[in-house]
Amino acid sequence: DNLNPQTYGIGIKELWDVQPGRIEPGYVAHTLGWPVSMDMYGGGCIYGLSNNRVSIGLVLALEYADPQFDPHAAFQTWKTHPFLKKLLDGGKLVRYGAKSLPYGGWYAMPRNYLDGGLIIGDSGSFLDSQRLKGIHLAMKSGMLAAETIFDALKAGDTSSKMLSAFPKKIEQSYIKKELWQVRNFHQSFRHGMFVGFFHTAFQQITGGRGLIDPMRAHAGHEAYKKINGRPAPERFKGDGKLTFDRLTDVYHSGTRHEEDQPCHLKVTDTNICATKCVEEYGNPCQYFCPAAVYEMAKESNGGMKLKISAANCVHCKTCDIADPYQIIDWVVPEGGGGPNYEGM
Repeated sequence: DNLNPQTYGIGIKELWDVQPGRIEPGYVAHTLGWPVSMDMYGGGCIYGLSNNRVSIGLVLALEYADPQFDPHAAFQTWKTHPFLKKLLDGGKLVRYGAKSLPYGGWYAMPRNYLDGGLIIGDSGSFLDSQRLKGIHLAMKSGMLAAETIFDALKAGDTSSKMLSAFPKKIEQSYIKKELWQVRNFHQSFRHGMFVGFFHTAFQQITGGRGLIDPMRAHAGHEAYKKINGRPAPERFKGDGKLTFDRLTDVYHSGTRHEEDQPCHLKVTDTNICATKCVEEYGNPCQYFCPAAVYEMAKESNGGMKLKISAANCVHCKTCDIADPYQIIDWVVPEGGGGPNYEGM
């Protein structure tokens, strides 16, 4: 088939209570560029909520070249911009969270029906990557799935053949119309922001086609370049008032897991972590994880060993996506553990 692999971004978000009068409810601002370079895809958002509360976030594509790039540190650095610094001065951090989101769009959509099941929402690639909006598409996909399931149950047939009516319903709905308009949008930025703007200008006037259709994409982890002996960067510490280290943010996520449960982060070959990954990529899991779950610890014999603090996990699933060797498997933890999404 002609499908692209799914590509993803990571969104890192904080809720703050700010001083009265700093922001109006309903205020919306989006940012582009700094602190990330123009060869990366990403931007920020600032949303004014009620009762002097503000939601701020930075969304970055998980397809950057530097395996030691730290998305959490970039988010904290973003808050030092004079506009945000003034907005948050004297305020209080209330909540923290992080989530991955699918950027691939129409050309990365998986087969969304199987015997006894349908794939909807983010898992079905129902997200408008241009507007970063997908709740309405997820809801519509759920409604169409319900119609399909109802017909299947009436017929007493839940085979994939019967459920193949689902993608046909998608094709006839506004989901297809909206996603088709942006089918090549995210792929346009694979070589940087300026190239992306060039392509999207043509897409705007050609109904999403642009100069190349379909535009190809590669899995994000394939973009990493080897570190070639480059030393590890200094870890971001924060000032404890405006900017924070990852463990402080994890505390504000309210995440909880039973400590004695089996680890829900499965690494199929930890020898790769201690040898090949150290040399080639400097263990990117230490940097892309926004919750300080992964750490390379020195052993008494001078070697390195992967330490996993699974209780810190905020369920963003970045590790499953961004690991260069694809040896990390995120599975659902026991007992409904995870972050507290209240207000998020």
